[in-house]
Amino acid sequence: MRVFVLASKHRICMGRYFEEFVEGEVVDSGKRMITEGDVMNFAALTGDWNELHTSDEFARKNGFPQRIAHGAFIFAVSIGLLQSDSVRQPNLIALIGVDRLRFANPVLLGDTIRVRQTVRALNPVNLQSGVLEAAAEVLNQNDAVTVSYLAKLLVRRSGKHWQHRLA
Repeated sequence: MRVFVLASKHRICMGRYFEEFVEGEVVDSGKRMITEGDVMNFAALTGDWNELHTSDEFARKNGFPQRIAHGAFIFAVSIGLLQSDSVRQPNLIALIGVDRLRFANPVLLGDTIRVRQTVRALNPVNLQSGVLEAAAEVLNQNDAVTVSYLAKLLVRRSGKHWQHRLA
C-alpha cells in the first residue's frame, strides 16, 4: 500500500496492491442510510420517475410497503461504499466488468445498507496489474441480500514480485 502525505498533513492511501489479496478474503464496507432525498435526486439525475420510486400509494398498490429505491442507485452506492475505505480496498486502475447483477430484495427509504465483498479469484495480467474478481452482496439492516453481483477489478501490482530480477 502506498501512503502520501500532503503539505496539509492529510494522508491519502492508495489502496492495497494485487499481491496483498487472498482468495476467500471478506471485506465489509461502512454503512449508509437511503433517504428520500437520495431517491428523488437519482430520479432527477437519470430521468427514471417510475412511480415505484416516487409514489407510496402506487408502491403499496403493487405489493410494496412504501416506495423503493432504484436498483441502479443501490448498485452505484455499493461501489462508493466499497471505495470509501481506501485502506482495505484495492489500488484500483479500473472497474472492468460486472457479471450476474441481481436485485434480490427491494431497498426501502430509511433502510441502511452495507456491502460484503468476497475475493473469488486473482488473475495476474502483466507486471503492472492483475484482475481481482469479487462477489459483492449489498445487505440491509436485517442482513437480507438486496443486490448481488460479481465485480471484475483491474488492480495495480506492487512490482515487488519482479524487482529482484532488475538487480
